[in-house]
Amino acid sequence: MSFFSVLARVSVSFVLLTGMAAAQAQPSAVQLVDPQAAERKPRPTNAGLLPAEFSGWQKTASSASKDAAQADPANSDLMKEYGFTDFEQATYTHEGRKLQVHAARFADAGGAYGAFTFYKQPDMLVEKIGDQGGSLNNLILFYRGNVLVRVELEQMTAMSGAELRELAAELPPTPASVANLPALPTYLPRQGYRKNSARYVVGPIGLSRIGSPLPASVIDFSRGAEVALGKYDGTAGAADLLLISYPTPQMAGERARALEAVIQQNTTQKGAGNTPVQAVRRSGPLVAFASGNLTSSEARSLLAAVNYDANVTWNEPTFLGKRNNIGNLMVAALMLCGIILLLALAAGVAFGGIRILVKRWFPGRVFDRATDMEIIRLNIGD
Repeated sequence: MSFFSVLARVSVSFVLLTGMAAAQAQPSAVQLVDPQAAERKPRPTNAGLLPAEFSGWQKTASSASKDAAQADPANSDLMKEYGFTDFEQATYTHEGRKLQVHAARFADAGGAYGAFTFYKQPDMLVEKIGDQGGSLNNLILFYRGNVLVRVELEQMTAMSGAELRELAAELPPTPASVANLPALPTYLPRQGYRKNSARYVVGPIGLSRIGSPLPASVIDFSRGAEVALGKYDGTAGAADLLLISYPTPQMAGERARALEAVIQQNTTQKGAGNTPVQAVRRSGPLVAFASGNLTSSEARSLLAAVNYDANVTWNEPTFLGKRNNIGNLMVAALMLCGIILLLALAAGVAFGGIRILVKRWFPGRVFDRATDMEIIRLNIGD
């Protein structure tokens, strides 16, 4: 076999393997590069909760700790129940003014939201700072992700809101795995709701400090319960609506029956006329308990407004991607065949052309030499 024949076969084999690899390759995503990204200085991994500066305010003093007692001595146990991890307080100055900032970080966004509902005061005005905020005189409270921030201003100005929004943007980002807020408070009905009365707790300590109409022993937090409390206006005054979320509808059904037994026992002991109206209803894994200055019809109406909505996510593979599209496979196969045919034709023309040129330039030296033309004959006839 000649050198040119070997070269042609190796070329065809190489093209065949390259084409098969190209047919199986997936198109890569285009990455958009921010031209200013290289100029931005990344936040140091060991940086504290609060930035060194924001909107012209300069940090002049700060202290940090992982002790919940320094964050709030009176409610350190509650902070731990919400998942407290660390705390920083700092003093900022700007044009002769000062402000005090206290920031507490929790294990997840649910802990920061729960602490926000605990410290939020009924008279606070809603502020669009962070994920949710409120203000009362010179006090501003807000949370962003898993960080709760309390700001004490010497003087509220027209730019205070914008400046604190920049502060919220400078807080450390929350990991996506712990950034989801609890869905339970969203089931509190809006009709008759008293402003800023929602509270969210995850344990018996928080339950004992929000004025719950039920004790922790009845709710049973050992089953993974979460509680949201809201106050509502009844005919004769305030009423409480307690929502309890359990991991499964079976647990919720068992707790709902236990609550019905408690209501029946209270009614029997104190008498129907001396017991405030109490009612319970289950909806999926949620148990709703209404108590207070309500009529029976108001209690039923309030409970009927609580309806669990199950969100089903379908995450099975659909096999509709480009890799599984038979049309793309056929097009890739045809293109591969065309490429191989063109390269084979080019290799054949090149091989034949070179042979003809060599014969013309070097006649009888490379091809068709005398020794190559000898024929072995068998003289069988003799």
